[in-house]
Amino acid sequence: MNTKKTILWIVTLAVILAVMIIQLKKNRQETLNKVYHYDKNAPVSIHADTLKLKSLNDKTTFSGIFNPNKETKISADIPGKVEEVFVKEGDYVKKGTPLLQQDKSSLMLELKQAEVALKEIQDDVNRYSVLAEADAVQGVKLEKAQLGLQAAKIKREILLDKINKTTVRAPFSGIITTKFTEKGEYAAPGRPLFQLVDINTLKFTVNVSENDLVLFKNNKTYPVKATVYPQDTLYGKVISIGSESNKMSHDFPVLMSVKNTPDLKVKAGMFGKAHIKRDNENNEKYIIIEASSLIGSNIHPQVYIVKDNKAWLQDIVISSRFKNNVVVSKGLKEGDIIVTTGFINLFNGANVSIKK
Repeated sequence: MNTKKTILWIVTLAVILAVMIIQLKKNRQETLNKVYHYDKNAPVSIHADTLKLKSLNDKTTFSGIFNPNKETKISADIPGKVEEVFVKEGDYVKKGTPLLQQDKSSLMLELKQAEVALKEIQDDVNRYSVLAEADAVQGVKLEKAQLGLQAAKIKREILLDKINKTTVRAPFSGIITTKFTEKGEYAAPGRPLFQLVDINTLKFTVNVSENDLVLFKNNKTYPVKATVYPQDTLYGKVISIGSESNKMSHDFPVLMSVKNTPDLKVKAGMFGKAHIKRDNENNEKYIIIEASSLIGSNIHPQVYIVKDNKAWLQDIVISSRFKNNVVVSKGLKEGDIIVTTGFINLFNGANVSIKK
């Protein structure tokens, strides 16, 4: 009896397992039927472009930033109490304009004392000169008096220079951007009193790739516009082309000197653009393609060309880049058809269908 029950349980389990296996195989087949199977022979839908020779007479823009021609923090040459401040932040001042007056009363007293001493020594020199001519006094006394006169004159000149320096003046024309002191405070050498910025002329710096560096020439002038004032065209003269690239971006700095507007509305720190026209005096034409059509690497650039409804990889040589385009010097010719979009399922020798 027990043996029959055991056999019955075994048969039942076997049937259940068989049903489960059959169902799993059925589910697997249904899943496989739903999965997309890529057909390598099916044509890949692409967009393509037929190449034509094009001129390089175009304009390229390079973004940059305006910086002041000169800027400095002004401090006093001698220590002293601030007696008067003549300027405020935002004032435009010319070179030599008084900015601040220090207390000079003690120096004026020293000057009066020095002038009295100078007069006394001058009188001694005059008297000894007369006596020396009559051999009534030793010549050494006259020489000593003359040396004392020279020392007194030097002391007077030093005091006059100190008095002159109590008036702090603008070292160059510009705008007072920051005032660090007030009347009654103490001014000392090395302690900033004002920040002065010269924006009559601005420095404009753009960072340029090595391929575009040939567009810039030293001492040549290019149109420049501040981003916020596109209606005003300024002109930047190239004064420096970087001899070493930035280690991060591999771009080269190009520095221009730009004359500001008469009302100085272009400020230091503003963004701008230099507009460069590519020279093509002989009106030569080139194979120019969009950079987005490239595959591969900068060292080994390639494109897909379409022949007989198939896509084939083609090695090319790039001579220059501008904006989002590249100039191809080798590997392509007029009339070639290149793939511009639709690279996802594309491979060398794939069948293609060109979208209209």
